[in-house]
Amino acid sequence: MSGDWAMRSVKPNRLSSLGLKVLAAYVVGALLSIALAVAAAVWMVRHDVLADLELMDRAGTLASMIRFDTHGTPVGLDDRETDQFWLYESLPNESAYRVLDQYGNVVLVSRAGTDFWPPGSNAFRLERDDFEFKRNGMTLHGATEPLEHQGRHWYVQFATSERLMRIIQHKFALPYMGIGIGLFSAVLIVAFGLLAYRALNHALKPLLGISEAAAAISPRSLHARLQAEAVPAEISPLVDSFNRVLERLERGYRLQQEFLANAAHELKTPLALIRAQIELPVDDPCTRESLLSDVDYMTRQVQQLLLLAEASEANNYRFSLVRVHDLVQEVVGYLQRMADKADVHLTVLEAADDVRWLADRGALFTLLKNLLENAIQHAPAKTAVNIEVRTDKVLVRDYGPGVDVTQLPLLFERFWRGAHRRDHGAGLGLAICQEIAIAHGWRLTAERTDPGLQFKLSNGEDSHIDQQA
Repeated sequence: MSGDWAMRSVKPNRLSSLGLKVLAAYVVGALLSIALAVAAAVWMVRHDVLADLELMDRAGTLASMIRFDTHGTPVGLDDRETDQFWLYESLPNESAYRVLDQYGNVVLVSRAGTDFWPPGSNAFRLERDDFEFKRNGMTLHGATEPLEHQGRHWYVQFATSERLMRIIQHKFALPYMGIGIGLFSAVLIVAFGLLAYRALNHALKPLLGISEAAAAISPRSLHARLQAEAVPAEISPLVDSFNRVLERLERGYRLQQEFLANAAHELKTPLALIRAQIELPVDDPCTRESLLSDVDYMTRQVQQLLLLAEASEANNYRFSLVRVHDLVQEVVGYLQRMADKADVHLTVLEAADDVRWLADRGALFTLLKNLLENAIQHAPAKTAVNIEVRTDKVLVRDYGPGVDVTQLPLLFERFWRGAHRRDHGAGLGLAICQEIAIAHGWRLTAERTDPGLQFKLSNGEDSHIDQQA
C-alpha cells in the first residue's frame, strides 16, 4: 500500500515538461536569430555593404528619372521628381550625377559640373559597378547604372562624399536600424512566444485526455484502448505502442485467469475424491491405495504448476554455455528406469560434435526431460525413442501412434492431454517446454512422422557456439 501511495503522490517535474522544453528551444532559437541579425548588420556597416547597396540603388533611381528630348538625348531629371534631386542642387560639393553616352562622352551633368569628376572620359568602366575617387583630398564613392532608350545606350553615374555617407549612416541609418532590430526582437520573442505557447497548449491538450484514459485502465477494463485520432503525429507511435502493450497485458491476464480456472478445476476433482474416501468408515486397503494415488496425482500437478510459473518468469534464468550432448546424456540417465519399465529404448544420435548453447542449464534439462517423458509415455513397447543433437537443433522422435493433424496446435496448450499415454499427467509438461523455449528465444514445434511424432527444438544463430573437441 505504501508503494502505491508513493507512486500516486509523485508530482511531475515541471522542468521536464515537453512544452517548456519546446518553448525554451524556441526562445533560444529566437535569441540566436537576433544575435545573427545584429552580427550581420554590424558586418555590413563595417564593410560598407549598406553604403554600396545604397549607391547602386541611388544610381538606379537616377536612371529611372532621366528625361529625354525629342531626339532621344538626356536633358535633365523628371520635373515630377524634384524632391529626389534637391541634394545635387543644394550640396554640389558633396554629391553629383552625370550621364555619359556609349563612348564615354558626358551629355548631362548636375550643378557640380564636370570639375566634380576626375579628368578623362574613361575614368570608370561603363557598366553596372561601384567606384571611388579622390577630390581635393576627400574620398568620394559612386556607382554606374546602364540605361537604354530608343535603342541607344547611356550610363548614369552618381557619386557622393564619404563624410556625407557617414553622417547619413551614423545619424539616421544606424539608429533606425537599431530601433528596427529592437522592435523585431520584441515582436519575435513576445508575440510569437505567446503564439508558440498557445499552440503548444493546444497541441499537447490531447495528451492530457490520453493520460486520464490510461490512468483509468484497470484489470477490469483491460479491453479499453487509447484513442490516437487527435494526437500529434509525433506522439501517435507512442500511443500505438501503449495499445499493443495493453493487448499483450489483456491476453496475458486472460491466460492467467484461464490457467487459474483450469488449475482449480483440475485440483477440485482429486480433492473431492480424497474427501469422500476419508469420510468413508470402511477400512479397505484399496481405499488407502486410491488415496495415495490421488495424493501423488495432486503432488505432480502442484509441482508442474510451480514449474510452469517459474518457466514463465524470465528473471529466474541464469544463462551460461551448456554442452548439449552432456545434458542429453544426463537426461537419458535420469529417465532410464522409466524407459526400462515401459520397455522403450533410448537412443542418442549426434550429427554435430561438441555443440554448446547459451542457456539456463536447469531449464534446458527440464525441457529435454519433459520431451523425452512425453515420448516414452506414447511409445509402444519394444520401440525406440531417438534423440538427435545437431548444431542448431535437437530432435526427439517416438514411433507411437502420433496425433491427428488437427491436434498438433493443441499439444502445447495447458492441461491438454493426448490419448495413448500411460499415465494420468496434468497436461502441463509440453506447455512448460514451450515457455522455456520462448524465454530462451528458441522455437519448439511438433510434426507428424510415419510412424510417430517428432519434436524439434531450434535455436537462433546467436544462441549457440560450436567448438571442435
